[in-house]
Amino acid sequence: MNTVDTLQTAHLIWGMNPQYVASAIVIICYLILFTEKLNRAVIALLAASVMIFSGILTQTQAFQGVDFNTLALLTGMMTIVAISEKSGMFQYVAFWGAKRVHANPRGLLAVLALVTAFFSAFLDNVTTVLLIVPVTFQITEKLKVNPYPYLILEIFASNIGGTATLIGDPPNILLGSALNLSFMDFVYELTPIVIVCMLAVILFFDFFWGRHLKTDDKKRNQIMKIDESKAIEDKPLLIKCLFVLFCVITAFILAEHLHLTNGTIAICGAALLLLLYTFGNSHEERDRKTSEVLASVDWTTIFFFSGLFIIVYGLEETGVLSALGRYFIELTQGSISKTMLLIMWVSAIFSSAIDNIPFIATMIPMLKSMEEAMGGREAMMPVWWALSVGACFGGNGTLIGASANVIVAGMAQRHGHHIGFIPFLKWSIPVMLMTVGIGCLWMYIQYFG
Repeated sequence: MNTVDTLQTAHLIWGMNPQYVASAIVIICYLILFTEKLNRAVIALLAASVMIFSGILTQTQAFQGVDFNTLALLTGMMTIVAISEKSGMFQYVAFWGAKRVHANPRGLLAVLALVTAFFSAFLDNVTTVLLIVPVTFQITEKLKVNPYPYLILEIFASNIGGTATLIGDPPNILLGSALNLSFMDFVYELTPIVIVCMLAVILFFDFFWGRHLKTDDKKRNQIMKIDESKAIEDKPLLIKCLFVLFCVITAFILAEHLHLTNGTIAICGAALLLLLYTFGNSHEERDRKTSEVLASVDWTTIFFFSGLFIIVYGLEETGVLSALGRYFIELTQGSISKTMLLIMWVSAIFSSAIDNIPFIATMIPMLKSMEEAMGGREAMMPVWWALSVGACFGGNGTLIGASANVIVAGMAQRHGHHIGFIPFLKWSIPVMLMTVGIGCLWMYIQYFG
């Protein structure tokens, strides 16, 4: 007896087709998430609860659907970042970069974009923009130049840069855990695409904005006089953070040989940095610091993921995703190249309109159900990489396409610079089309050229 038969005859309390019930739960959940009227973690957990109460899943099955490796990786990296940002290293790099181009506004456009992209490859995008945007305002205010192009480009850089590594963006974390991909797998496959796309977007912005960004020598000298070393608030902590980050990244690279999961590495690194951060403090101070750091972890995202895993597992167990997979195979006639292109553009379009996390979480089990008919995991890898590129780059499509976009718009508003939804499309649509187009061309030549 298959899973669907078991559900229909054993414990589906509503007496309805389990596929219809599971689909309705997910659709309603996603529609509510799209409105952003309620907390996303609350909605996901409620939907997960309905999956269990309706009989779609048992409690045991629900916990089987939760990817604890992903949750551990997210929690561990959030903890490491929460401690690291207290050292001031990120602000130091931004000021250091500004001085390398002698505070030239045109050169600064490229520097801040590259710094944002680099940090987004190792931090979550929201944390990156929260650290870089205040520095951007400090520099542009001293130079008396319009911060708008810098902020818009930083949005794009955060989403593009996050595509480069396993830990750069939640979609990659989900993919890496689901497919047991290593840190270096992402670096080899996606970093070259990211580099090419970043250069293209920087040139695009330089063409339209570069010649209009001007200041005088007096204002540039104000930036050149800034002592970037003063941004380092705690040098001993900086050394500890760099040591742990080096160990964690090295362990990610060697994970396959060490027979460790990425979640274990991240949690171990977080625990080690917490130990070094609080070592030698009094009992009260140690507890205070630990509680402060753990409070900085985005628990809303962690619980959102937990609920999401359960409701998507409900779709998987009822056979909905397998049915969608068969539809995709028929649509592309079993062609890997056609499927790769279709998945990349569908991912980009959907991710520009809705949060790419629930989209990716839904697509992963669907694509897994297609692997056997499409020639196995190895044959399907171009499609998997296309899913990552499309979902991450698609976040640049609209102002609500990624959390970082909304955060930057909010910070800009507080500084008196409005980033409107429609004006943003003037830049976001060309950038999304250009980067996704580059991704398609690159991957098609790489795998089928």
